[in-house]
Amino acid sequence: MLQVLIAAIAGYAFGAIWYMALAKPWVKATGIAVDENGQPTDKSPLPFIVAFVSAIVVAGMMRHIFVMAGIDSVGKGLTTGLGLGLFVAAPWIVNNVMFGDRDKSLIWIDGGYAAGGCAVIGLVLALF
Repeated sequence: MLQVLIAAIAGYAFGAIWYMALAKPWVKATGIAVDENGQPTDKSPLPFIVAFVSAIVVAGMMRHIFVMAGIDSVGKGLTTGLGLGLFVAAPWIVNNVMFGDRDKSLIWIDGGYAAGGCAVIGLVLALF
């Protein structure tokens, strides 16, 4: 369980860095209301809590997949995590963006987070 928690924290931290770096284009693409300083007006912690719980769920399922598939090296963990992000998670994000008629830049911003976050989680899981 500790392995999953550490991997989830790493994936969550990757997301924090990713979205801080892409904050302006992400806010613009989502249409989130911002104040005069460019900060979102909704200060609810709920999205952050849900994101962390989701990272735990993803890390837990990835650990299960890794155990079942015999993923036992850093290289395999990283590439399998990246593959899960690119070829499982990101396509669902594409569907959500397209059917929701949302700004298409979210495919790259949110899909990039899914791919990178899964790669980081896979790397950390393989380290233990």
